[in-house]
Amino acid sequence: MLHWRLPGSWLVAAILLVAAVVGCAVNPVTGRHELTLVSEQEEIAIGRKNYQPGQQQSGGQYILDQALTAYVQGIGAKLAAVSDRPQLPYEFVVLNESVPNAWAMPGGKIAINRGLLIELENEAELAAVMAHEIVHAAGRHGARGMENNLLVGLGATVVAAAVSNDRNSRIVDTVAGIGAGLLGMKYGRDLELEADHYGMRYMQRAGYDPVAAVTLQEKFLKLANSKQPNWLAGLFASHPPSQERVEANRKAAQAMPGRYVLGREDYQTKVATLMRTRDAYKRFDEGEKALAKGEADKALGLAEEAIKGEPREALFYGLRGEAKSKLGRHAEAEADYGEAIARNPEFYEFYLGRGKERRRRGDSTGALADFTQANRLLPTAQAHLAAGQLRLQGGQRDEAAKHFEAAASARSEEGRQAGNALARLTLPDNPSRFLTAGIERQGNQLLVVVSNRAGVAAGRVVVDVANSARGSVRVALPRVDAGGTGRALLPWTVIDVPQGARVEARVVAASVAD
Repeated sequence: MLHWRLPGSWLVAAILLVAAVVGCAVNPVTGRHELTLVSEQEEIAIGRKNYQPGQQQSGGQYILDQALTAYVQGIGAKLAAVSDRPQLPYEFVVLNESVPNAWAMPGGKIAINRGLLIELENEAELAAVMAHEIVHAAGRHGARGMENNLLVGLGATVVAAAVSNDRNSRIVDTVAGIGAGLLGMKYGRDLELEADHYGMRYMQRAGYDPVAAVTLQEKFLKLANSKQPNWLAGLFASHPPSQERVEANRKAAQAMPGRYVLGREDYQTKVATLMRTRDAYKRFDEGEKALAKGEADKALGLAEEAIKGEPREALFYGLRGEAKSKLGRHAEAEADYGEAIARNPEFYEFYLGRGKERRRRGDSTGALADFTQANRLLPTAQAHLAAGQLRLQGGQRDEAAKHFEAAASARSEEGRQAGNALARLTLPDNPSRFLTAGIERQGNQLLVVVSNRAGVAAGRVVVDVANSARGSVRVALPRVDAGGTGRALLPWTVIDVPQGARVEARVVAASVAD
């Protein structure tokens, strides 16, 4: 009987690890006992790590109206203070994104899009949105989703970028470790009802009219039934409304009589700037769609209109720069990206765009600085691939390899190119990273089988094969194609591997084939 080393034996260790850390705790919101794999400290760390990249993937922060941001943060803080986990380090930001949406990460990291604020009628409706998201954090909904993934995937990390508009669908190719499936997480019927129910309790404690949670859901349901694409791509993708939610909220509100704050006039005053510039952002969104269709001239015209409507907005200059780049007006494009950076130096996309323009005209130093800053704000395969190529051109092989390795984790064309570059650079020094060897029986003969996971062909592959009964032997394969397998006959037959003997194979040398 042949005994091979089990390549999947790590699964046993993973299962044991999961079993060792499983615990049971009382949910701080519902009071129910539930399985707990993620501690509060881990929740906080996960939220802290992913909050800023999550904002970058969603348009960055809206910075033109700091008074509005402070207003939203004040409402959020008031609700968090009466939540069931007031000790969490809550943070609230307004994102520069037209798609109506809001989201929460573990540890109390919460965001609401500019596009949702302009659809609300009063402060109580805003409180309903914020309280709902606070429950997602306080009730460990994100952590529970991660725990479910852990149990199903035995520790596999799921990376999911939230692609909510044309800009992100063309640009966002985040590398592994960013997002971790937290953006756009779908909570399901029970958790949405739970967030509504306890969110209304928080509203009541903070003095906001719980009826606003009813009118809010009625509005959302009407919009969902009309199949508004902007809503379907945003809030409704992760928070689907339903008549059940409307009725549940109405029943809960009826049990909460009293005098509460609605705050319509205050709210309308606070969102006045957003309402005034609404058309400018509409032109920007249309320009993004035009670019996605390859209509650069149209996108440029729309960018100009948007700038006239709100000359302070950095996104509009970024759009103009991208349109000019598509039209071959590269010097002007670089200048526009610079204008965007001057207005908002904390958004990755502008550095990525300017880095490409600087690289195009041979400014390697400036380009590398821009790609480095882009990766600081949001690591992407595009920026890491470009930085790796520039490092390699400068003879910095180790630094180049780090960039290629980071980019290779993305499922995009840039990720594929980075993987190939990494293989070319490191395969000779670390062949077992890309090439795996095993043993195959063919009749009474034994073959060594080499699989090539690299994106480049491997040549002069040398495999050490150890037979616990007969010693070891080296086998050479002249070539194993990219993504393919190669086989070579071993000098032993099945007879040479007695009961209980082991045969193990390991790639010890290889080169990149021309």
